[in-house]
Amino acid sequence: MAEVRSSEPVAFRIAEIAPVTHDTKSFKFRLEEDAALDFLPGDHLMMHADLNGRPEYRPYTPASTPDDTGFFELIIKRYPDGLMSNYIHNKKVGDEVLLEGAIPGGHFEFGMADSIGMVAGGAGITPMISIIRTIIRRGYDVEMTLLFANKTEQDIILRQEFESYGVRHKNFKYVFALDELPPGWTGPAGFIDTDLIKQHLPAPDLKPLIYLCGPPMMEYKLREKILALGYDKNRLIIP
Repeated sequence: MAEVRSSEPVAFRIAEIAPVTHDTKSFKFRLEEDAALDFLPGDHLMMHADLNGRPEYRPYTPASTPDDTGFFELIIKRYPDGLMSNYIHNKKVGDEVLLEGAIPGGHFEFGMADSIGMVAGGAGITPMISIIRTIIRRGYDVEMTLLFANKTEQDIILRQEFESYGVRHKNFKYVFALDELPPGWTGPAGFIDTDLIKQHLPAPDLKPLIYLCGPPMMEYKLREKILALGYDKNRLIIP
């Protein structure tokens, strides 16, 4: 199997585009049939483009796994004022996009931990998707718990996939928290707080890895709460 990695921007052709939520899309990029992106789950690619007369670049984490051949996938949320997110959302199948990497980041390798806690807000879920998919597909004996906060029910990225994992895989548990509650909602309301972390994440004495990703203020506040509960700061990963 050929492995694909580049230290400079390379043009990749979009093979498939699919909606994920009302403002989030999946973009699959074509590789040779027997080729796979060379990365560890949690590593990122850098997207490059000339926008408004100046070079721009943004990091995006593959949602596919290192075992996927013939393609890799990015899941990208569109922001009203986001230069790069609007650029990619306006692309069509067959268009090319310049990508560099993969670039090492807050990744996961088997043996790093027997249990993982993941705390995500909105599009902050994207660095964790490949980690979850890889652990499940390879059958690793790693316990995973996901706390995933969103504004509305319609904003939950890959909701059905995570719910399916929760039913079919005993090592995956999830909790969705919402700011705006629909009728009949039985999950947590509002922001992820200390009580939710204590109730659902693996205990500090298990020496878990904790992944945290979301809006900057969320990361800042939750980092302090997580560390105050006794988690090892060297095992807290903010991709």
